[in-house]
Amino acid sequence: MFKLSVIEELLAHVDKNKEELLALVQTLVAYPTPSPPARNTADAQQYIRTYCEKLDCNVDMWDVYPNDPNVVAILKGTYSESYRSLILNGHIDVAAVDESEEWKTPPFEATVNQGVIRGRGVADMKGGLAACLFAMKTLHAFNIQLPGDLIFQSVVGEEVGEAGTKSCCERGYTADLAIVSDTSHCEIQGQGGVITGWITVKSPVTFHDGTRRNLIHAGGGEFGASAIEKMMKLIQGLQELERHWAVTKSSPGFPPGMNTINPAFIEGGRHPAFIADECKLWITIHYYPHESYEEIVREVEEHLLHVAKADPWMREHPPSFSWGGTSMIEDKGEIFPAFQIDEQSDAVQLLKKIHYHLTGEEVKTSMSQTVTDGGWLAEAGIPTLLFGPGKLEDAHSVNEELEIAELVQYTKTLLTFIYEWCHLRKA
Repeated sequence: MFKLSVIEELLAHVDKNKEELLALVQTLVAYPTPSPPARNTADAQQYIRTYCEKLDCNVDMWDVYPNDPNVVAILKGTYSESYRSLILNGHIDVAAVDESEEWKTPPFEATVNQGVIRGRGVADMKGGLAACLFAMKTLHAFNIQLPGDLIFQSVVGEEVGEAGTKSCCERGYTADLAIVSDTSHCEIQGQGGVITGWITVKSPVTFHDGTRRNLIHAGGGEFGASAIEKMMKLIQGLQELERHWAVTKSSPGFPPGMNTINPAFIEGGRHPAFIADECKLWITIHYYPHESYEEIVREVEEHLLHVAKADPWMREHPPSFSWGGTSMIEDKGEIFPAFQIDEQSDAVQLLKKIHYHLTGEEVKTSMSQTVTDGGWLAEAGIPTLLFGPGKLEDAHSVNEELEIAELVQYTKTLLTFIYEWCHLRKA
């Protein structure tokens, strides 16, 4: 399977130059790209653009949002029509850092100590981005021209559902396989999906606080209600549906009850002198890969409308719904589609063989407990694998860290896979 003389030279280069790899991670971390607030990635993306241009890539860079551009770098294969192509995908934005957090070291000054590198984004996912870039640079250093296309994507907005990856798909970038180098602790993973939504209860009439007795006591004569109190019934309905799903639904690779409905944020009313005439609930729904967000939305709406019909006032004033969105910042909504992995596929089998050959250990396949942009690649018809360095418990954490040995091993596995995959003929 492997051209050992070539592969061995490439891997030896990674080992010999691991300090350069770590320095690359440190450089990327030094660009503060927390999201929220976002709109801060242009300098980091310009650095990546320049890096890729030095590798003789064709580079495309465009704004997804102001000051938040995507970068796509293409190493065109020598026989693109006949050999398999590969997308390497990662996001440049990182989780926000709160002033109250007690970091041992400055979060945007990555430090190396006792076998780990620490800083905001090292695990999620500037370590993975650095591995992709360093693998490409290693191929360039050896003047290796791949037969198949290699497409690197550094995208924005993943942390807040802004789906820079979706913008890449809409721009026409595709391949025979995509690897999302996000946090998976070097397991090969698929993922469930997430959709957020707003549920709104609204009264057509606004009542003074002094008329509350007329709304709730015998003989009051007013047909009105508090939107906040009616939302309480809908929240109870969501809890009932959530329990029903936990009992009746399951999916391989997930612990029971991963399909949750989280009432995450609520706002309502206008002033203590008024009866609340509007209440809005922001929810987050996790669903399984064999489901679609369209199906899930229909189930939730159908259930809550039945709950509303059992209430005399909501029967006349049913709740309204707004689902998904393109940004948690811009329109307070997001969608992360689910995707499964085919363990019998050529890609998974090849990655397993390479991992075992290099480490002597079997690579695990599993389902991620979180979500990534990989769902948008799969939604675009591209077979997709989540495979990256870093532990999920370190992502977004105070004193975020990544084991250096894992980063180096991941880079070597990824480099070998790029070489082998892009030397395979299309099916």
